[in-house]
Amino acid sequence: MRGQTLYEARWIFAVLGVLTILIGFINPWLMLVGGLLILYTFYFFRDPERIVPSDPDVVVAAADGKIVAIEDIEETEVVKGTMKRVAIFLSVFDVHTNRAPVAGTVTYTERRVGKMLDARHPDASKLNESRTWAIEHQNRIVVVRQITGAIARRIVAWAQVGQTVARGERFGMIRFGSRTEVYLPMDTEIVCQVGDRVQSGVSVIARLRT
Repeated sequence: MRGQTLYEARWIFAVLGVLTILIGFINPWLMLVGGLLILYTFYFFRDPERIVPSDPDVVVAAADGKIVAIEDIEETEVVKGTMKRVAIFLSVFDVHTNRAPVAGTVTYTERRVGKMLDARHPDASKLNESRTWAIEHQNRIVVVRQITGAIARRIVAWAQVGQTVARGERFGMIRFGSRTEVYLPMDTEIVCQVGDRVQSGVSVIARLRT
């Protein structure tokens, strides 16, 4: 467990703790339900250390989960041009800490207010609340977009514009089921497939052309 990640769950722990105590006055056996919910919250906010690949040209997954889309698409917020998008769906059982796919400098971050569609919905990327990041790596821009889902209601930002991040360094998280997308230059070699299970900071999803 990591203190900064658990800190994001402080109010959840507080509410569950109070409810568990109150339920105990009604029926002590029901306290087991509250206890299980508290244990699940600890599980959800886990944040294991990861061994990041040393190859400077590889791009690692920005999130844990399942790759649900790989496609060429117009990125309209930062680059404003065609990029390769790798989309990862995070279930409520995945680690929800997001990590930088490449090393570089954070040059942009902006929150967009939107809907709360299921993160697997085809329009979630365009319509849901999100936060977009741009990381400049060797004069090239890699874009990461954190997208909320039907359950996820909060995107947490830890990094700031101007900050230098290492590949695999934590830059934020999304609370509960959601979606994270990585946008890469068109000449990037994609080495993952739709359906692959990936781990943030560990799984190689692409290789940048140098």
